[in-house]
Amino acid sequence: MKKVIIGLVVALTSLSALAGEGVVTVASTHSAKDTADKFVAIAQEKGLTVFARINHQENATKVDMTLRPTEVIVFGNPKVGTPLMICAQEVALDLPQKVLVYEDDEGKTILCI
Repeated sequence: MKKVIIGLVVALTSLSALAGEGVVTVASTHSAKDTADKFVAIAQEKGLTVFARINHQENATKVDMTLRPTEVIVFGNPKVGTPLMICAQEVALDLPQKVLVYEDDEGKTILCI
C-alpha cells in the first residue's frame, strides 16, 4: 500500500494538473481512516502540504444523516503548482490536489485520485 500511495503522490504532483481528466481508483486492505491517515503521513514525508481533511461522514451526522466513511484530503506543493500556474493560471482550478478515501457498499476501502 505504501508503494502505491507514494507512486500516486509522485504522479499527481508531476502530471495530474496537466491531465485534465481521469480518476485513478485503488483498493486498500486497510480501513478508510487508516488509509487516509497513511496517505497523509506519506504525503507529509514527501514534503507535501496537507491543507485540509474533510470528513463527510462526520458532517453527515450533523444533519442527522448516515454515510459510510468518506473523507477528502486536500494536499499540494507550491513548488510544483506555482510554476504550472505561471504557465497557465487555469491550472489553479485543479490545484491543490484532492484524494478521496471511502468505504464502499461492500465494506471495501477505496482510494480515488
